[in-house]
Amino acid sequence: MKRVFWLLLLAAACCEAVCAQNQSINELRRMFDYDQKAALDVKEVGVINRNEVSIHDITYASPKSGRITAYLVVPAERRRFAGIVFGHWGYGTRTEFLPEAMLYARAGVVSLLVDDLNVRPAPWRRSASGTEPEAVRNNFIQSVVDLRRGIDLLQARSDVDPTRIAYVGHSSGAHWGAILSAVDRRLKTVVLMAGVPTETTILMESNDPDYVDFRQSTPKEQLDTYFKTVSPLDAINFVPHAAPTPLLFQFARFEQYFNEAAMRRYALAASEPKLVLWYDTGHGLNDIQPLLDRAKWLQRHIGIEPVGPILRRSLDN
Repeated sequence: MKRVFWLLLLAAACCEAVCAQNQSINELRRMFDYDQKAALDVKEVGVINRNEVSIHDITYASPKSGRITAYLVVPAERRRFAGIVFGHWGYGTRTEFLPEAMLYARAGVVSLLVDDLNVRPAPWRRSASGTEPEAVRNNFIQSVVDLRRGIDLLQARSDVDPTRIAYVGHSSGAHWGAILSAVDRRLKTVVLMAGVPTETTILMESNDPDYVDFRQSTPKEQLDTYFKTVSPLDAINFVPHAAPTPLLFQFARFEQYFNEAAMRRYALAASEPKLVLWYDTGHGLNDIQPLLDRAKWLQRHIGIEPVGPILRRSLDN
């Protein structure tokens, strides 16, 4: 009986990915094309030094519109390091991963922490509601392209090994990471934290009051138009095409935005190699074990130093 259940779940995952995707993966990939030869035009706003780590407040040019605000976290010593691009969750900012990036700097990493479109300062901020599906889709595309530009930025640095770059994303940042895993082959690995497989999962199945209000107050025809416009960019359409990029999924057993069945469908749809881990936390995954597991995964795939000794030294000081 258990075997039948897993077979049905796998079939549901495959069906969801195929049915949601009206375009081929190659057509979808072309949506995220941009001119990689364009000038990055990096500008530094300021720098803060903390415990042999430099935190650079920077902006760089978006291939789509405006400028991207980000933190560049750099170790003090001089040598070639691994690189990580971080994507925060929808209610966060680039500061979400700042402590983790500072830890990784002491483990041999240059990190780029990117502000998403909806939290950048004016005039570069852009947001769109469910009543503007075309704008939502365009913002999704720009979010991914701006992160790809972040990979360009790391690769252009003399202190970054271009063959050892990873992406770590949480929630909506995991959505962008799922797309990146199939679109950008420069990434050595991709970590997807508390990611959601589809827009219908979050908007039509979630019990969160904001999403309940959205679906109750939006006419059916408008909802249909929204999903038709945006669903080709669902994460579950891309993770089956991540191979050979290894994926780490980190899910919360007490997830408040979507159910376990949706998470399992998502993970089952993804290509190998992959690792799926579960934690007794909520959506924020705010526990030391997810951090340690990410660090161990990154140590394996991009060669960062073990973080355990660094954490112990920090606690002793």
